[in-house]
Amino acid sequence: MSIQLPQNVVIPKWHDSNITLDLKHATEIADYSAKNASVIDYNGAFPKQEFELIAKAGLLAAPLAKELGGWGAGIDANVTYELLILLKQIGHGNLAIGRIYEGHINALQLIQTFGTGEQITKYARDAREDHKIFGVWNAEASDGVKVIPCENGRYRLEGSKTFCTGAGYVERPFVNGVLPDGGWQICIVPMDEVTTVSDPAWWQPSGMRATASYKVDFSGVELDQSALIGQPGDYYRQPWLSVGVIRFAAVQLGGAEALFNLTRQYLQDLEYTNDPYQKERLGRMAIAIESGNLWLRGAANKVAAYAPIFGGYPTAPHPQANQLVAYANMVRTAIEQICIDVMQLCERSVGTRGLMPPNPMERIIRDLTLYLRQPAFDASLANVGQYVLGESNPANLLWNDE
Repeated sequence: MSIQLPQNVVIPKWHDSNITLDLKHATEIADYSAKNASVIDYNGAFPKQEFELIAKAGLLAAPLAKELGGWGAGIDANVTYELLILLKQIGHGNLAIGRIYEGHINALQLIQTFGTGEQITKYARDAREDHKIFGVWNAEASDGVKVIPCENGRYRLEGSKTFCTGAGYVERPFVNGVLPDGGWQICIVPMDEVTTVSDPAWWQPSGMRATASYKVDFSGVELDQSALIGQPGDYYRQPWLSVGVIRFAAVQLGGAEALFNLTRQYLQDLEYTNDPYQKERLGRMAIAIESGNLWLRGAANKVAAYAPIFGGYPTAPHPQANQLVAYANMVRTAIEQICIDVMQLCERSVGTRGLMPPNPMERIIRDLTLYLRQPAFDASLANVGQYVLGESNPANLLWNDE
């Protein structure tokens, strides 16, 4: 993989040991996050201390390519498995933190895929040196964002975004909007340089409270041309859009693993380990978790075999694009069901007493239930069916690239 940079740009050296060290730091941060999760489990909270640790550990720069001072988490296809393990570990500690961090990785992947050399350099510096948090704010209602060209060569935004994860703390969100001709344009808004209006009252969820996912009105914000990433429609290009689901699936599986560990510990503490029904439930939970990990391994192998960078190069069509999208949608669907099964088995195992606050299982179930409700589930599953119905290979060769 090669990112085109402007001349005379000096980047810190990258070492292979960074991945191992970052995964170690992620485990330590997850341990702290789990202990502090109940403290920030309220509407309007944000995991500030946890993201200070993430920044200090260099994890905000991890998504950058090697030549930019990171190790390519989310862009270098050869380390996709390590990326998924990183996200799973963060999600294990606190799903809210995993959700925000996954958005940061998503944004930097899009910049490195569709941005110019100057844009890549600028935003890489923001993440690496200034510890800016990136995000992707694409959801909207009827008053969605419009991107209006101005006579002075700038662009004015009008309208609002919903589910703006990390509002007030994410400094470099993608705020995508519609152009006058109907095109969908990726924009990055420097939140620390503009004035917007947030609506905290809009965010009153049962779970994922610490993500501060407010509604934000961007009306009147003006942007330079350099804030527009790629061409209109790039955000929805495949396979990049759909294959990204493997990232949030990894975070979700981390939450399921945390539930498994807590359920087992609860039963061990009460000496309920000899009950045959509890053995059966924990056995099914273990099988589900292992299945999820195998799906992550399969997804990582698919992405790595597809192209050197995540999703391939925008200017190079790939004959296996539809297959990769269908496989990613299978991963998303399978892990969602795994998480649902683990939650139900946990609830049956620990009963009402185990689901009363401040027991962390109660919070994790709330968070995971909300987080699993990602958009277009039915369409994702239908895509898998559409792909296999259009193929003639037998089942054992459906996902064979040869």
